[in-house]
Amino acid sequence: MATIKDVARQAGVSVATVSRVLNSAGYVHEDTRKKVEDAILALNYSPNEVARSLYKRKSKLIGLLIPDITNPYFPQVARGVEDEMRENDYRIIIGNSDENEQKELDYLQTFTQNNVVGVITLTNNPDTNTYTSFSLPVVFLDRTSHDKPSVYADGRQGGRLAAEAIIAGGSKEVTIMQGPAHVKPAQDRYQGAVEALEEAGMDYHVIQTSTFSFHNVDVLAKNLFDTYPSTDGVIASNDLAAIAVIHEAVKQGRRVPDDVQIVGFDDIPISGLLSPALSTIRQPAYEMGRAAARLLIHLIDNKHNMENYIQFPVEYIERNTTRKVARN
Repeated sequence: MATIKDVARQAGVSVATVSRVLNSAGYVHEDTRKKVEDAILALNYSPNEVARSLYKRKSKLIGLLIPDITNPYFPQVARGVEDEMRENDYRIIIGNSDENEQKELDYLQTFTQNNVVGVITLTNNPDTNTYTSFSLPVVFLDRTSHDKPSVYADGRQGGRLAAEAIIAGGSKEVTIMQGPAHVKPAQDRYQGAVEALEEAGMDYHVIQTSTFSFHNVDVLAKNLFDTYPSTDGVIASNDLAAIAVIHEAVKQGRRVPDDVQIVGFDDIPISGLLSPALSTIRQPAYEMGRAAARLLIHLIDNKHNMENYIQFPVEYIERNTTRKVARN
């Protein structure tokens, strides 16, 4: 791999001159600039982004921290962030925290060491001292914070829509899979579902989940039917949990949606490819990622003409795990 010294040698100039060309800093004669640019092309030289940022005192690197790379929802979010950042000449460094606080801290330190100018995080711990004392611009994505900019979906409305679909389909004994207690969007979904069920005068059961991760959702699904065998409607904490419930229901000989209705949350790409296809609540993951990137760029540029708390609407997507209801 070519270095800046190789470029200087090829062009017959000093390393300082190559740096001035790369960073558009200081005067360089046009003939000399052409020699440097030709040398860069000939050697296929790619400047080190961290080194350039240190030289210019202005990085174009962003840190993106996601909780679980195996959950298909989060790559959708990450793609939205990346596309918006690339269009604005930024690059991202991605960290996968596995919902582990120490791993999250390690990645934040790595971001800082690589001279990032801002962080977008989907942390489960937004109000800890880690972020309240963080010196760089931060945007919370799919999470909310009391004092930091946030981009998120209307989880409460999503919970209501899920419950209303289950009620409309005729379920009588509903079980809610409540998401992690320390994640506010999860609790918003839960509260929305509870409100709709109680307004309809329906009783319900609750299964507590501690994570949105793919791991152990099959155990949770089995536990749901073992604990509440008469359940005929399930409001899942996310699509992965809903898929596990479908699998367990079929395994136990329950027909979906005739014997049990199931509604997920997220609308990950595979949801529409299942058999039966999953009815779910769609939150616009890609668009949320782009919005978070735009907001962070505004913060980095010290612009204050954007709303710091951006809430996206959600939508009920009716497929085949809920009973069809006649529409007037």
